[in-house]
Amino acid sequence: MTPPGPGDLAALAPTPEWAEALRAAPRRLFVPDIAWTVDDGLLDRNADPQTWQAAVDGDGAILTQIDDGETTLTATSPWTARDWTSSCSAPAMVLDFLNLLDPYDGDQVLEIGTGTGWTAGVLSARLGADRVTSVEVDERVAAQARANLERAGLAPRLVVGEGAAGWPASAPYDRVHVTCGVREVPYAWVEQTRPGGVIVLPWTPNGIGNGPKARLTVTGDRAVGRFPGGEAAYMLLRAQRPRRPPIRGQVRESTARVDPRRLTRAGRGLSVALAGMLPGVYVGGGDRSDGSHAVVLRELSGPSHAIATRPVEGGEAAVEQQGPRNLWDQAETAYLTWVGWGEPGVERFGLTVAPQGQHAWLDTPDNRIPELEN
Repeated sequence: MTPPGPGDLAALAPTPEWAEALRAAPRRLFVPDIAWTVDDGLLDRNADPQTWQAAVDGDGAILTQIDDGETTLTATSPWTARDWTSSCSAPAMVLDFLNLLDPYDGDQVLEIGTGTGWTAGVLSARLGADRVTSVEVDERVAAQARANLERAGLAPRLVVGEGAAGWPASAPYDRVHVTCGVREVPYAWVEQTRPGGVIVLPWTPNGIGNGPKARLTVTGDRAVGRFPGGEAAYMLLRAQRPRRPPIRGQVRESTARVDPRRLTRAGRGLSVALAGMLPGVYVGGGDRSDGSHAVVLRELSGPSHAIATRPVEGGEAAVEQQGPRNLWDQAETAYLTWVGWGEPGVERFGLTVAPQGQHAWLDTPDNRIPELEN
């Protein structure tokens, strides 16, 4: 059974202010006739209006574009697409981020990633359309969002442009609401936010998959904050998509000191520690269909790669590394460092964004997590 979603606002437990805004910008006005979900496959409002409506009223993400619009949505095309590139996010996740944003009456809000226009509509209903600026990189997506918002009777400022650059013409902002995964927080967002203002975003240092929700407060020349409210999986900011150049170099074989399962099962605290010590490196893995267990590491913008595989029968894990960096050796060092800190959970970590870039920290902003040398 599909969990109750925006068709049952009580199930989402929004505050009265957000409940009113959600009613004023109902999700059904922002979902196209042809869309797709993992559970239901292709949605066709004209051919099967009941399934379409059930998906709209449910609490799942609805996919609206793949491959930047170059590939048509069909029942099977999302599974073979290069990338999923636009969607209408799950209502509970949207509400989580809006609660983290916590705008005050009169706040100016910059949104990065208009998508279908739904969250821009909810923000406009809550604060007034003249208080909302939303930036979308894809012209076709932006045009559809504009039509959706017009249908809802809402008219925030919509900008077609690169979200990483923000929109300085309407700055300063009191809140920045980011609806795409972010590997590195663009400093432009900090520059365009008033001191004391807040930036909320899905932090995705791995470049793919889940990452913690981040809430940063601008202190002047930097933004500082922690990771409240669990994880989120969002499509990556297009300007930050991994380049993944070809893997180069001879394979170097060795044996792991640390069982790969220790890394994959350690929890979100280790994930943030790894992101701090190994920035720009994807770390992932798990059980394979043959019963073995593997951890894969890949530079997002470099040629290095590593894989550590624990065999089905147990025993020592075999390691293969390529490229200039010994990524598995570095991952073992990072894991053992985290263990030496007492295996802190994600709630003890934070993120700072400064003119020089971003860095993670443990407990206090002055306790910066050191990057491991290549």
